[in-house]
Amino acid sequence: MNRITENTRRILGELPEGVELLVAGKGRTADELMAAVEGGARIIGQNYVQAAEPAIRAIGNLVQWHFIGHLQRNKAKRAVELFQMIETVDSIELACELDKRCAGIGLIMPVLIEVNSARESRKAGVFPEDVVALTRGIASLPNVRLMGLMTMGPLARAAGECRPFFSGTRRLFDEIDSLALPHVQMKYLSMGMTDTYKIAIREGANIIRIGRGIFGER
Repeated sequence: MNRITENTRRILGELPEGVELLVAGKGRTADELMAAVEGGARIIGQNYVQAAEPAIRAIGNLVQWHFIGHLQRNKAKRAVELFQMIETVDSIELACELDKRCAGIGLIMPVLIEVNSARESRKAGVFPEDVVALTRGIASLPNVRLMGLMTMGPLARAAGECRPFFSGTRRLFDEIDSLALPHVQMKYLSMGMTDTYKIAIREGANIIRIGRGIFGER
């Protein structure tokens, strides 16, 4: 069995019910991604719109495609044509651009707000204290549906040190859910990567993003 296929099956077999695996496909070929699909993967995340297109053409609707990188507003038009979810909305300006582009093709796009839970200056995302305000703005947009939150957690930390950032994002998730805003359905909490996903699951994650644990080191 292909190593990528085997790793994918192993991770899927370990996941609790209700937790979904997103295969982080940055820099991976269509053949590598297809090996993960053969192992049972049903969601692939991509970081760059243009770089994702060959794999999307090759694999198509065998999986859902999530955008998980920093999305520039000038890429929004193509992004809504290619992806089924945008996990990295970090401003009302981007949300409005997505809304406009979706309106043009008769689409409602599920999105997650990217939370910069560790307040890292070099990382994208909304600081925790600004998430509720952005949520209220997105709730007013007819062609965008807020479905939850995403966070990366801090870089270069031991896995256990990420726990407070995951738990803080979960508290934000619950706070927004309690607001019962129109057009907001808090369903997905996307947290955790290869080294931290087990902790993220314990803190409430129901989407985990795994790249190295499936494909190995670059």
